[in-house]
Amino acid sequence: MNYTDPIAALLGPWSQEPGFAAILLRVLLSCVLATVIGCERSTKRHSAGLRTFLLVALAASAAMALDEQLNAGRPTPSYLLSAAMIIAVGILCVNSLVFNARNKIKGLTTAAALLGCGVIGLCVGAGAYTIGIVAFVVMLPSLAWLTSFETYLKNRSNHFEIHLELKNASFLQDFVAVIRQLGLSIDDIESNPAYVGSGLSVYSVALSIHNSQLQKYKTHAEIIEALNSLEYISYIEEM
Repeated sequence: MNYTDPIAALLGPWSQEPGFAAILLRVLLSCVLATVIGCERSTKRHSAGLRTFLLVALAASAAMALDEQLNAGRPTPSYLLSAAMIIAVGILCVNSLVFNARNKIKGLTTAAALLGCGVIGLCVGAGAYTIGIVAFVVMLPSLAWLTSFETYLKNRSNHFEIHLELKNASFLQDFVAVIRQLGLSIDDIESNPAYVGSGLSVYSVALSIHNSQLQKYKTHAEIIEALNSLEYISYIEEM
């Protein structure tokens, strides 16, 4: 079944043909959409910012436009360049992920946004303007406005993980006793080898909240703040 893009139908037949004007429109439109997404990421000080998103969308739309040119007149179309572009963006996304010393993954949302930006570039480069713009309209609010809602959901969860630094390993038993008194339970605890030789005993701890009053009135931040008042804790934060 042939797909007729609504926006292309409004613009006219020239926007659906692999001519210079159509290619210019597709490349520029994908760059504009990527610029808006890149600006949103840059304002939040992510490593992949405006230029990265712009270059990904530019390369994706150019690869798709070139595939369209090469497929003109072919009975069986091939989209090798576009497929290679998606693989390259996937590799870039993997390399953008970072594990810090506290076993916390950073850059996952930005990596997903880069992949989405590449797909938008492919859509626009293929002349599927409506699909690309709809994907952009959904992606931008997801990145810009859902952060606070995501934080709310995390704070209402009965399960969370903490990065814990004790002044001495002998205090671990005392910490476990306090956790139980608060109505929490330890689901998992792992020693962090990255801090060997630092003089600190560092752990990644998975906790569950069982106390109904604690679930109702206390956020994770408030629980962590209360734990931080213990004199044998050097540092504690949610992962």
